[in-house]
Amino acid sequence: MIIVLKREATQETAQEILAKIEAKGLKPLYMPGSERVVLGALGDERVLAELGLDSHPMVESLKPILSPYKLVSREMHPHDTIVRFGKANIGGVGFAVIAGPCAVETEDQAVADKADMLQVGARNMQNYSLLKALGKVRKPVLLKRGLAAKVEELLLAAEYLLAAGNEQVILCERGIRTFETTTRNTLDLNAVAYMKLRTHLPVLVDPSHGTGVRDLVVPMSLAAAACGADGILVEVHENPVDAWSDGAQSLYPHQFETLMSNLASVLAAVGRELA
Repeated sequence: MIIVLKREATQETAQEILAKIEAKGLKPLYMPGSERVVLGALGDERVLAELGLDSHPMVESLKPILSPYKLVSREMHPHDTIVRFGKANIGGVGFAVIAGPCAVETEDQAVADKADMLQVGARNMQNYSLLKALGKVRKPVLLKRGLAAKVEELLLAAEYLLAAGNEQVILCERGIRTFETTTRNTLDLNAVAYMKLRTHLPVLVDPSHGTGVRDLVVPMSLAAAACGADGILVEVHENPVDAWSDGAQSLYPHQFETLMSNLASVLAAVGRELA
């Protein structure tokens, strides 16, 4: 349930209502906005009804959350979430580009103690024990869509992370398995536009895994920028022939330079800019 407070409601009023929600065994949420404070309550609707908030003098309106993914939904959190890690941001107006080899290939690239973000690969999207554990980690998590997962299943998987306490979650469309065999996967850009309507979480696109074809990565990256993605995850290797994995879909450095120069034009056309 979303609880919209009146403009004149004080901080004390908000805390009083939150305490009542928690006392009933429900999960309270505090979401202050620029104009008014919005509260949330997750749990049994019958228990919430016992609070009688519809008659509270400082409550303007109550709105049930119909989505099965409550914390991830824009109903609960209408403003875009911006995930910050290292010196970078993902989400909002800026378009982020993450690029590099697919795998850690040498001791010089060991990165575990330096990683700014943890990735959940497509095959682990519904590994709920892992998701709950990552929900307790204080680092951003990039959650990739499963090979045959529906959009709703991806959003429900993200719900596990947020419910466990980690709000720094980024979704990634990386292509799904269909009957089509001309590409490694079918890159579902419909899902990107849809998710931007339904969730406040940032959405990246992985055109490398989404196509599996080096020459398709640049055009699909530009399409991702045009359809509203918050950024791309692109595989780039100085010598793809010698790459430990996924060399066929890795860009050469000069191709990556072409991508970056073309991205600026596409983003300008849709009123955005590189992060």
